Amino acid sequence: MSRPAPEVVTPHLLREWPLPDLQDDKESRGRVLVVGGSRANPGGAALAAEAALRAGAGKVQVVTVASVSRQLAVALPETWVRGVPEDEDGELTPQAADVVLELAAECQAVLLGPGMGSLPGARDLAARVLPELDTVCLVDALALAAVTEDHRCLEHLAGRSVLTPNVGELATTLGWDPGKVADDPREAALRLASRTGACVSSGGAVTWTAHPDGRSWRGSVGGPGLGTAGSGDVKAGVVTGLCARGADPCQAAVWGSHLHGSAGDRLASALGPTGYLARELSLQVPRVLAELLV
Repeated sequence: MSRPAPEVVTPHLLREWPLPDLQDDKESRGRVLVVGGSRANPGGAALAAEAALRAGAGKVQVVTVASVSRQLAVALPETWVRGVPEDEDGELTPQAADVVLELAAECQAVLLGPGMGSLPGARDLAARVLPELDTVCLVDALALAAVTEDHRCLEHLAGRSVLTPNVGELATTLGWDPGKVADDPREAALRLASRTGACVSSGGAVTWTAHPDGRSWRGSVGGPGLGTAGSGDVKAGVVTGLCARGADPCQAAVWGSHLHGSAGDRLASALGPTGYLARELSLQVPRVLAELLV
């Protein structure tokens, strides 16, 4: 069965595919739950949480390890932070699943993965949470290990999920050689979308978003400066925030990839092609959104 030709993401395409209208009430703009962070890397969850707010989510909650929860709450006063017990290395454990599922029941979108540093811990927590979720879910970073082990773990969400692997994670999750993914990243993203029933958003200088039905979108904004620590956490947070606002998961992934890349372009123009920081990307997102609404 032949697939549709890929669509090139442009401002015109996005304006013809508008995001749901924003309401004044924060409750109507959706609540995000970010599950991540660790003693060594609380910043991953922080970057994602701020990005979700910058993308227009009404409220953001964070579940992270108890040892950094107070500091994270102070650093992000706009969020609600819940600390949970951690292992001896300061990582989230599968025992956090009950808390995550309790909070997720009241949220419009859940993000799993940013800032987690233990592959087994992230895999086991995600494996316990994903089959029980009944809301839009975005799986990022080490939490993708649960999808690697079971490509069907998101089927019950019936398309209400997004995977945001980088090129290396895409290869691992799909079980392909990294060189094969680099040679045909569109095919790799489409193949994983078909296997999992989830929208897949991946790529570097060129991003690919793939729908399980065979549609795909090619984005080419951004540049080498996006290849910096924490950049992927920001992108994941933006996409999750758009989902919470009511965007279709693949629409959120296409828009989020463009907002992320365009934020990088703005910073590259002001500061140079490399050297800007991931935390500076989020501040540009509302400005890029405003430009697209003109």
